[in-house]
Amino acid sequence: MWFISGDIQLSTALRDTIRDPDNEVYLSSVSVWEAILKYQLGKLPLPEPLAIYLPKQGDRHEIDSLGLDENSVVQLAKLPPLHRDPFDRMLICQALQNGLTIATVDTAIRAHSVPVM
Repeated sequence: MWFISGDIQLSTALRDTIRDPDNEVYLSSVSVWEAILKYQLGKLPLPEPLAIYLPKQGDRHEIDSLGLDENSVVQLAKLPPLHRDPFDRMLICQALQNGLTIATVDTAIRAHSVPVM
């Protein structure tokens, strides 16, 4: 969401990496789930309904969808309890299962042995 909205909390280097056409960029269905919950609670203001906004922005920025599969969920059994946020824990599992790097400023995610930028 920070990338799409141009939030300054996302570093220029990270923004450039996401924009680089040589990199594959994914939006996890887990992040979409979290965004829906925040949107419904009024904690995520958007210029149009989320069901319209996210797909439109994904297409605009060439961000592919990453579904949550059983193999990723099973990674939870191996994950130490270093991070309490269930959404972040699933993102970590997806990254581990699929050999992906997580783009985040969340320092708690760095406690896990997952590639982070």
